[in-house]
Amino acid sequence: MSHLIVPLQRRGLARPSTLRQAQFEAMVDDLCKMLAYMSGINLQALAEVVAANPGGKGADRFPIANKILEWARQIQTPEEDASPLQRAVFAAPVGRAALEGLWAPELLALIKAERKWPGRWSVSQIKTQADDAVRRLRDVEMRLSRGDQLNQEDLQWRDRRRAAIQRCQDIAVMAQSEVQV
Repeated sequence: MSHLIVPLQRRGLARPSTLRQAQFEAMVDDLCKMLAYMSGINLQALAEVVAANPGGKGADRFPIANKILEWARQIQTPEEDASPLQRAVFAAPVGRAALEGLWAPELLALIKAERKWPGRWSVSQIKTQADDAVRRLRDVEMRLSRGDQLNQEDLQWRDRRRAAIQRCQDIAVMAQSEVQV
C-alpha cells in the first residue's frame, strides 16, 4: 500500500471510471495481497511503470489490476507457489498424463508462460518438444540401472530433470489435498 497505491494516488491517479468506489477498494485490497511477495524497491519500480502507463481517457486513472499484475510479474516473479491454474491442470487427466509420460516440466512451463488451459494442439506441441528430454531421461536411467558409469553432466541433468518432475508431482499432490478437503 505504502510503496505502490499511496504514491500513485499522490501522483493524481484516481479509480477507474468503470469501477464504483467499493469495487476499486476491493481491487486495491486484492492487489496488495497478490503483490505482498514483492520487495519494496520492486514495488517502487512497479509504481513507476504504472505511473508511466495510466488508464482512462485522460490518462489519470489506475490501470486495471490485470495490467498491474502483468507488469509486476515482469519486474519480480512470484515465489514458486503453484497457482490455482497449475493445480487444476495437474489434477486433471492432462496433468496426470504429463506426469506419467515425463513431459510435465514442459506442461508447467507452458502454463506459466501462457496462463491458460492447455488445448489439444498445445499438448501435442509440448509432447513433441519434450521428446528429446524424455528419451534422454529414460536412457540415463536405463544405463544407471545396468550399473554403467555416467559422466557428471548426465547425472546433474538427470537430477535437475527429476527435480522438475517432482515439482509437478508436488503440485498434483497439492491439488489432490484440496479436492479431498
